[in-house]
Amino acid sequence: MSGLHGLPARQRERESSLAEPAPYRPNGSTAIAAGLFGLVAAATSGYLPARLFLDIPSGFSLGDLSPLTLADLAAYLAASLVLLIGAIATFFRATAGAVLLIAGALLALGALLLEPALSGSPAYVQYFRTLLRFENFAALDRVALAAAVLLVLVLAGLPRTFGYLRYRVPAVPASSPSRQW
Repeated sequence: MSGLHGLPARQRERESSLAEPAPYRPNGSTAIAAGLFGLVAAATSGYLPARLFLDIPSGFSLGDLSPLTLADLAAYLAASLVLLIGAIATFFRATAGAVLLIAGALLALGALLLEPALSGSPAYVQYFRTLLRFENFAALDRVALAAAVLLVLVLAGLPRTFGYLRYRVPAVPASSPSRQW
């Protein structure tokens, strides 16, 4: 069919019928929020060891630290790296991004919970009371890390997040338009 001036006529769009439901497209708000909180957690987790490395006085080396302290610093650095990669992968809609966010969040929580045990006897109540006084930036950083990591764990673990990351747009077959002369 041709319309005015010999141009092809537009086909009218069909009304959606009850037989053909509208395609389900999941909302990505939880995945994007998990990625953003993952970036916050990666930054706060990487701040702690970086600050310690910068504050090491001359004549003192990392070899002088106890093995548990080195393990804690390594856990913070590994958590920061895993959270950063997971957040970036989540923004690119990769399912592995949410899995990496969960793994990085668990690693950061483990590092936070290992820190009170470094003094010999784990005094968790005293440790968390000291953190919640917000006396210095390090305490504020640890509280921000704990909050961001808990939000990442909840948001990245939701089925809605995985539904969004696994969803792929159905491919429409590319066919040549049929012209009727």
